[in-house]
Amino acid sequence: MTTARIDEQAQTLIIAGTGPRPASAQLTGPRACVAAKLTGGGRTWKAAFPLRVARWGGAELPLPAGEYEIEAEGADLTAVELAPVLLPILRVSVRGDRVQIGAPLDAVYETAEGQRTLELRYVAQAGGSENAVFFESFYGQTSGCNPRAIDRVLAERAPSVQRYWAVTDLSVEVPEGAVAVVEGSPEWWRARADSRLLVVNDWLRRRFVRKPGQHVLQTWHGTPLKRLALHRPGFDPRRMAAVVKESRRWDAVLAQNTYAARVLRKAYALFGKPIWVEGYPRNDVFANGDPAAVREALGIGAGERVLLYAPTWRDDRAEMVDFLDPEELAARTDSVVLVRGHSRTLKPGRDQSGARVIDVTGYPETARLLLIADALITDYSSVMFDFSVTGRPMYFLVPDLEHYRGQLRGFYFDLAERAPGPLVRTQQELIDALLDDGGADAYRDRYAAWTAQFNRLDDGGAADRVVSRILDQGWLNP
Repeated sequence: MTTARIDEQAQTLIIAGTGPRPASAQLTGPRACVAAKLTGGGRTWKAAFPLRVARWGGAELPLPAGEYEIEAEGADLTAVELAPVLLPILRVSVRGDRVQIGAPLDAVYETAEGQRTLELRYVAQAGGSENAVFFESFYGQTSGCNPRAIDRVLAERAPSVQRYWAVTDLSVEVPEGAVAVVEGSPEWWRARADSRLLVVNDWLRRRFVRKPGQHVLQTWHGTPLKRLALHRPGFDPRRMAAVVKESRRWDAVLAQNTYAARVLRKAYALFGKPIWVEGYPRNDVFANGDPAAVREALGIGAGERVLLYAPTWRDDRAEMVDFLDPEELAARTDSVVLVRGHSRTLKPGRDQSGARVIDVTGYPETARLLLIADALITDYSSVMFDFSVTGRPMYFLVPDLEHYRGQLRGFYFDLAERAPGPLVRTQQELIDALLDDGGADAYRDRYAAWTAQFNRLDDGGAADRVVSRILDQGWLNP
């Protein structure tokens, strides 16, 4: 017989059984894995699975939401049942060898009726009364990008301002001193209504109602190569209406450079809306970040070569593209390969593994990964406009170039003509380019022209300039 229970004080899942004790046991999910502490071994045994884990050298946080599998060789788990248990950090249930972990939301708030009740309360709130900022990055899946960089400076210059961070669950690490609010919870609805300023890097989505005195700063999340919003292929009246409705919610939009400002203004019909061209706050880390600390947190030696593979997402697939074998790449280039999936592939995907391969899709800040990378491998992702601040080599793995450019999204300019690095179609071509010591020289002029156009304001002071504008506008009291 095998049973399951929760030790709330220790915040562990206890699986107890009879018979021989398994040699090992672990709880494996798409983005995290924890080993059990095993005890017993006579007639009974217990496996205690921690429900918190420290990742990337940070603090212990609850496991990410998702479905996990109990791997305990020889244990009969077919009859194991545990009704949903709500803890302050997460909600957990068990059926057989499957463990379902969710955000710490009371079941009543997950129903359509429960959310409707909270939404009606939100709509009726006067709001906009708290000297606070509501931050959201990639729909609460991370706490990085431009909002985090702004948070960092705001905390220094206006310490009396309360800072809330929207998160999908409490596995998302938030900046020191900030308050995490789980999306859909009563606290999330209240903070969203009461905060005087919302700082987001993507759409506000449904259910947003502007409160009197409330402002929205849209930082966006990259200088665009691929076509956006109204510029996307195909005529879709519903999409056009949604784009215009969304952009009207924004009081100001942040752009990395004048090129991005022109694209964003037209793609989102921002005529009459201010666009703050100040460089990207997330790139300040290149001037003031500590690469040694990031390497240490990831377990990378000081002398090891680091390749960062960071492709964008595809409109026609949920998971990350599989054009590259990271373990083979690591072996043949004598490198550590970091694999960074896009935020849109975070939930549906699963961490990749292998010798000298580290999946960093769940790492809070892409910019800190760019900080330690000796070279970037990407495709059409806007990280190309960030990494160029470093001046280090870039490689573009684009086996689906014609399909992506011609059918999925389209480009604002010809990447093949202007890319500051080689475009390659296969992994072998990529490896050959990486091993070509003189290859970077061929792109020296292109690289210089690229940084002159796109990185002129990425000087380490972008977040400070943005916070100055926020305070000068009177959107917050310092």
